[in-house]
Amino acid sequence: MTPGPTPDGQRPQQSQSQRTVHIGSVTGSAFAVGDHNTVTQHQHAGPADESQAELLRAVQELRADLARFTASDTTEVLDAELVSVADEIETAGGAAPGRLARLQEALTAAGALTGTLASGVAVAEALRALLGG
Repeated sequence: MTPGPTPDGQRPQQSQSQRTVHIGSVTGSAFAVGDHNTVTQHQHAGPADESQAELLRAVQELRADLARFTASDTTEVLDAELVSVADEIETAGGAAPGRLARLQEALTAAGALTGTLASGVAVAEALRALLGG
């Protein structure tokens, strides 16, 4: 029961403990509850096809493997290309051929390291499948 007006005609303010919001499940929407909130919605397309999905998985595994090594100029360039490819696949659904070619160049430059990693080999194979080489 909501309390009635006070003698001056004003309703008493509810205490914070009386305010509740219950949300079951929300998909594909953005909303805010309460004072002074900001809503930011990010929608990601995800991989457009299985070959892009496979490349994304391999890229994520290679990034995790690279994190275990001492950083060098070569590994930093490779990691930057891996991040760019992953971002493009996640936001646009697939990495463009130019981006894939840059990743392949960075992978080749880091060949001594990545050639010994299963994740590096997986990225190379996924690139060959997508670039046709």
